[in-house]
Amino acid sequence: SHLIICLLTFETEEFGPVFIHEPDDVIFSLNSDEKKVMLHCEARGNPPPTYSWYVNGTEVDSKTDYRYSFIDGDLIIENASETIDYGRYQCQAENSYGTILSRDALLQFAYLGAFSTRARGEVSVREGQGVVLMCTPPPHSPEIIYSWVFNEFPSFVAEDSRRFISQVTGNLYISKVQPSDVGSYICLVKNSVTNLRVLSPPTPLTLKTDGVMGEYEPKIEVHFPTSVLAAKGVTVRLECFALGNPVPTITWRKINGNIPKKARLRKSQAVLEIPNIQLEDSGTYECKAENPRGGTAFKGHLQVYTLPQWVRMINDTQMDSGEKLQWECKAIGRPRPNYRWLRNGLPLNAKDHVEIVNGELTIHKVQQADSGMYQCVAENKYGAVYSNAELKILASPPLFVTNPVRVIATLGKDVSLECKPRASPKPRITWRRADRKLQPNKRITLLRNNTLKIVNSSRADEGNYVCRAENQLGSAEMTAILWVKEAMRVVLSPSRVEVTVGESVVLSCKATHDTSLDVAFQWFFNQKPIDFQQDGSHFEYIQTQVSTVDLMIRSILLKHAGKYGCRAQTSADTVLTEAELLVRGPPGPPGVVIVEEITDTTATLSWTRGLDNHSPISTYNLQARSPFSLGWQTVKTDPDPVTGDMESAMAVELNPWVEYEFRVVASNAIGTGDPSTPSRKVRTKEAVPAIAPSNVSGGNGRRHELVISWEPVSEEFQNGEGFGYIVAFRANGTRGWKEKMVTSADATMYKYRDETFPPLTPFEVKVGVYNNKGDGPFSKVVIIHSAEGEPREAPSDVKAYSISSSEIRVSWKPPNPGPGRPRAYEVSYWKESEQEESGKKQQTVKNETSMVLTGLEGNNIYLITVKGFNNIGQGPDSQQLYLDPLPDIGIRNLDCQLL
Repeated sequence: SHLIICLLTFETEEFGPVFIHEPDDVIFSLNSDEKKVMLHCEARGNPPPTYSWYVNGTEVDSKTDYRYSFIDGDLIIENASETIDYGRYQCQAENSYGTILSRDALLQFAYLGAFSTRARGEVSVREGQGVVLMCTPPPHSPEIIYSWVFNEFPSFVAEDSRRFISQVTGNLYISKVQPSDVGSYICLVKNSVTNLRVLSPPTPLTLKTDGVMGEYEPKIEVHFPTSVLAAKGVTVRLECFALGNPVPTITWRKINGNIPKKARLRKSQAVLEIPNIQLEDSGTYECKAENPRGGTAFKGHLQVYTLPQWVRMINDTQMDSGEKLQWECKAIGRPRPNYRWLRNGLPLNAKDHVEIVNGELTIHKVQQADSGMYQCVAENKYGAVYSNAELKILASPPLFVTNPVRVIATLGKDVSLECKPRASPKPRITWRRADRKLQPNKRITLLRNNTLKIVNSSRADEGNYVCRAENQLGSAEMTAILWVKEAMRVVLSPSRVEVTVGESVVLSCKATHDTSLDVAFQWFFNQKPIDFQQDGSHFEYIQTQVSTVDLMIRSILLKHAGKYGCRAQTSADTVLTEAELLVRGPPGPPGVVIVEEITDTTATLSWTRGLDNHSPISTYNLQARSPFSLGWQTVKTDPDPVTGDMESAMAVELNPWVEYEFRVVASNAIGTGDPSTPSRKVRTKEAVPAIAPSNVSGGNGRRHELVISWEPVSEEFQNGEGFGYIVAFRANGTRGWKEKMVTSADATMYKYRDETFPPLTPFEVKVGVYNNKGDGPFSKVVIIHSAEGEPREAPSDVKAYSISSSEIRVSWKPPNPGPGRPRAYEVSYWKESEQEESGKKQQTVKNETSMVLTGLEGNNIYLITVKGFNNIGQGPDSQQLYLDPLPDIGIRNLDCQLL
């Protein structure tokens, strides 16, 4: 029911008009299909406001001019025309509480007329002379964009250092005419709003035949004005272009300053463009045109203006009649704004009790007639801003919303009886008790706000107190009924308790109070109310008796340490008492870890102590992480162990030239805490490699090759930059070692070729390591044989015989024993009518010496070869055989006579 009453109160509150949407500037296209202009205006108020409109200060009358109509606050203009409707429009909103005027909205019209059809005369100049071709644009609004067509559309004139189209004059400037410029020129203009385009009649450009123009100094033909005004935030474009022979170069500078960094040069430096212009961009700018014959310059001043902007605005105000109103509005702008005031849409002038000094309005002893809507207007010649506020003058007899008022006080405490009627003007207040006017004394005081204060209240103070309020519009009384009760006492036990993480505890809160009063309890943790729904997994509220409640804290965490408060409250009294809970747990994380010193295998670390959480720190554990470790790993330390009273230690047995992070973890009797944040990354210093390659082996390879392979040393153990391998080998029974450097740290193999040693020669081999700091150890010596090579001989005695019309068995004898033994054999066969490359191949699984070929076609002669292969490569082919797969056809050697 309270919510419904609040809503009704809000809906029935009356107030003056407030704009929701003020009219915006409009540019209306005259060639639009929609011949209707709409200006939007919307305001709220209670009662709902009515609207009227003004154009150039004159009220719009829809009754006498049918073209005007209103839809709510919007103004509709039918068949709008520039001659009648161009101007500044203001919307006025009005209800019984006052009137406000909107800001100005400018209505402009967009159009583009046609060029004069009169033929344009020929322009004739000498080669090398400068020329200006005039555009003479038709009537238009607003701005238009200029371009020029050469000979025929759409061949446009390209702008460069020699040719320039001014977007101010529309003219085409050619600084030095060339024979290629001869032709017909047409000015094309486009309306920036409607995008309508029109073309001028052509202007012929011809060359005179009486000679070529000699060189001459530049003459600036088009330039920005001597004084340029620009609104803050817009993009400013300054033009400067000169005629001359040779073609002049344009440069820019700012007198007594630097050209803004955001500025850009366009169109071969003929345009200086400054985006988002600011006050500091104001100043004198100079463009200079130069060629070998001389130079000339032009200066102009750029001034930036700003529309007024509010710094301080006025706000709705309610006052009692007779009070003093002081309003101040303040705006910034360039030029500095002037101020004027409106009341209910009309100018407000200083008179009688009204003072106006710029943006300050003072009304002495406001009266009911001063009520209404006020507007402060700050304006300069570039625009105006409005700040609106409503002034309400209150007038009502005294009224007490709540009557009577019951007050319960605590014995021995101070008590205050308030008297706050609604009334305007302010009423005169008197207090009485038992029909006798109360006189102030040591215990009873009447405060400035009309509150009656009783100090050190007793049972004798109980009773009825009457406040009377009176002004010229009426009077009213309010009764305050005072009861004085015994003070409440609250005991919270235990008052201090220590527990360990994971344990549970119960805090009990008991209140002793006047039995005629109900008591309510609330639990707090570190001055904040406990949310038993959100924190139900740890906190439980238990009501044991009417005046006793318990707080169960279970599965205690470190974060539960702190002060717990129990607040007991009656209608007379509120008492809060607190208990402290200490939680013992694993230590908190140590402070920042600093790497004090780094060597190739050690790092000296320091840190600051973290919280011990009420159990002394016993030891610290140092951990490291590198790109090669699986997460964080405990490192050995000096000293070992690192005891809880220490704040520095050395990590030892680290790997050289590895990037490490370090952190520290503290432990106490209860457990191990969270780690510190990691240190910055540091790299240990370089050292000679200490680990040799493993699994050195080899073999295979081509004939006369010694292939040596190994497992590379991990980057973790390379110990520095410039890491590589030293491969050492010697033939069995020889004394000197051959050593070869392998500079790639990722290398896994080295091949040595020497045609003087036979296959399967045994070698002693070892592989060592080095880096920029020096040579490291070699691996153990192993025996590796040189390659036996690919098969050197072809299979012999190749035979074949038919099994069926589509199957043949082929057999052969292996090559003589020796290096290059075949691991298996490959049989190739193809039709006599085909090329060998298009034939088929079939391999044995191992080194079998026969194979069955299937899928052959009868009545076809086949050719067959056999060769051995191993891991190194393939041996030579056997002699070719001719074969007819039919059973009655024999097999012949290549040397036999062909059938």
